[in-house]
Amino acid sequence: MADGMARFLWERYEPVHDLVYFAPEAQRAAQRLGMRGFWMGYFALRAAPLGAVPPSVVTSCFYVFHPTRVARALPDAWTYATPADVVAARQEAVDEAMTRLFGADTVGSAAFAQTADLAWETAAAADTTGRVLAAANQALERPDRPTARLWQALTTLREHRGDSHVAVLVALGIGPVEAMVLKAAAGETDAALLRESRKWPQEEWAAAEARLRADGRLAEDGSLTPAGAALRTEAEALTDAAAEGPWTALGAERTGRLAALLEPLAHAVHEAGLMPAGNPVGLTRGTYPGGR
Repeated sequence: MADGMARFLWERYEPVHDLVYFAPEAQRAAQRLGMRGFWMGYFALRAAPLGAVPPSVVTSCFYVFHPTRVARALPDAWTYATPADVVAARQEAVDEAMTRLFGADTVGSAAFAQTADLAWETAAAADTTGRVLAAANQALERPDRPTARLWQALTTLREHRGDSHVAVLVALGIGPVEAMVLKAAAGETDAALLRESRKWPQEEWAAAEARLRADGRLAEDGSLTPAGAALRTEAEALTDAAAEGPWTALGAERTGRLAALLEPLAHAVHEAGLMPAGNPVGLTRGTYPGGR
């Protein structure tokens, strides 16, 4: 779609998807399964549709995490719970989180059911060729509850976009650390948060910065040069283009309807203060619905 609907929708479904990382219900669900610490829960909850794959597969799919960060969580997580148990637990958790945040009347309404059904139809139309995380999520059974159905559909769409973004980065020769340096230099998120949460040693981060400076992408003060800004813009534009397929299939009118239905939900997530400062997703205030 020439109107940039893929990015417009991402800004609205990303906060709802992110409940599985930041909502206390999700963290409690991981703890009940026996997961030790935030990161074991994060990797188990996100990677569960792939099955009990080795950490190298998850490192490849998630792209920006240092291999040791993943290896500290997987495959140990699967000794506490099976991937199927984790998939079921995350559906319960997002149901609880959505009911609390949006209210029982909202999640039980016809409008909410329409939101879930439109999102599910869109996710089912996504071409998952070459998109491993999206394919694994798309293959899951359709949940009966609208809350779980909405979240699962949005997660498939989110991973579809993420898989596309990884393909773009690889095609442009942008490595995992370089991708994060560019993201931080563009002002979308905090560099220290990215480096520390993804567990990259300072020397590897500095080496990536040096490579980008040598390529003329990064200025001495850490900001993007015109060439760096152009590379970043190209990567985002290609990602948007690769993520358009599901929305083209849904059609402009119904895509607009889904966006309108998602907007108050996204706003509620942000207003609840669940998103951490310097959020690595890059959805800062001013880019989310109603942000300021």
